[in-house]
Amino acid sequence: MIRNFKRRSIQFLFSALLLIGISACNKDISLSLDNSRDESIGLVPIDTFQVNTSTYLLDDVPTSGTGMILAGKISNTTTGSVLSTSYMRMAIDNIIAGSIPTAAKYDSITFVLKPNKYFYGDTTKTQTLSVHQLTQQITLKEVNTGSGTNELPYYVNGAAVYNNQKFNYEPTALGSLSFKPFVKKLDSIAIRLNDNLGNTLFSYIKDGHGNIASNDNFNEYFKGIALVPGNNNTAMIGFKDTVSMQVHYNYINDEGFKVNKSTSFNLGNKAYQFNNVEADRTGTAFNTLSITNPELKSSTTNGDVFLEGSTGTVVKLTFPTLLDLVNDPTVAINKVELVIETENKYRNSFFIPPARVVLMIANAGGNPVSIITTPIFLQQQGQQDPVQYGFLAGGDEFGANAKYTFNMIEYVNNIKKDSYFNTSLFLSVPQSSLFATTDRLIIAKDANNKPRIKLNILYTKF
Repeated sequence: MIRNFKRRSIQFLFSALLLIGISACNKDISLSLDNSRDESIGLVPIDTFQVNTSTYLLDDVPTSGTGMILAGKISNTTTGSVLSTSYMRMAIDNIIAGSIPTAAKYDSITFVLKPNKYFYGDTTKTQTLSVHQLTQQITLKEVNTGSGTNELPYYVNGAAVYNNQKFNYEPTALGSLSFKPFVKKLDSIAIRLNDNLGNTLFSYIKDGHGNIASNDNFNEYFKGIALVPGNNNTAMIGFKDTVSMQVHYNYINDEGFKVNKSTSFNLGNKAYQFNNVEADRTGTAFNTLSITNPELKSSTTNGDVFLEGSTGTVVKLTFPTLLDLVNDPTVAINKVELVIETENKYRNSFFIPPARVVLMIANAGGNPVSIITTPIFLQQQGQQDPVQYGFLAGGDEFGANAKYTFNMIEYVNNIKKDSYFNTSLFLSVPQSSLFATTDRLIIAKDANNKPRIKLNILYTKF
């Protein structure tokens, strides 16, 4: 009996020691910009690791052919102002020379835009838009295939027009309109244009002039439109790429009644519609951010870092000591999550954080060459989109910050590969927003003015 009791006691003690050993081997590491220490059992001090963050400006962001006509201006004290002017060609489409009755009289000409429900900024104030006639042809920018650090961004695959390109236009507007942008209710806006242009186009159509014989002829005569926002605007407004320049006229029909009609020049080749986006960081910590000086470390900007669509601004992340952990033969990494917080004060502001963000992988030259994807096991479980998104979650009226979370296990498993040498991560709005919106995300800061970005790792120590 005593022998059996001893055997059972030894078995129980062995099981208990095994359980304690397993528990002691699993550790949760938080790599963070926060230098505070969590002394809870099983946590490795986070100040033994380093996370570097910067605000980084991408070169040449294509904004043509996106389907978004973006015009407006937004401003804030942290990142400065952004102004978007939209350029486009017009086309004769279904205009038929000589189709206007001989007795018809010119009435007016209007430029008509339809909001697509996108807006960003303060839409409670009056906005102004002006239509200007181009004096220079819009041309596509050819791209040359690069290699090594000059490898082209993964999203550039052909000739396009880019966010930093401009084309000359007449300083005097053809017409302008001030309006309240009730974008969720507004069906369309019509900007009355100069009657000299209207009368000329009316007579061209009526007489069958050679300038409207073909789109090439028309584009040579009328090079296009620049839709320019007022300098005091407070919002970005998105419009559908179904704009029209409508020539209105009237005539008396055979029954003696007055008939009002119009004919339209519509948007031309959509590849030539693009948004020129200019940022003015004067008076902010980001004043020196430019293509020639594309990176500002968070330590030089009071801990502020941000990302922004259309200007090509992203948050650059590097983890210089992470490879040491990955190369440790006594460590098996089980789970990795990247958590990014945004300040709660933007929750109910005019500049709400984007609903989702992505992580791009950039080479040593600062060119995004790929994107963080959804882990294979999650794709096998039904997540169809291969691009991994960090979705905005959490945050409340009591002050808790909203967060974006990424599953980084595959990235960490891959960083030992030669192809990942000297790479970094770019936190950005998704590609569709990067090319066509001004959605912005300012990263939250801790009490020490350091960005609240953490890489949480669960690993087993052998």
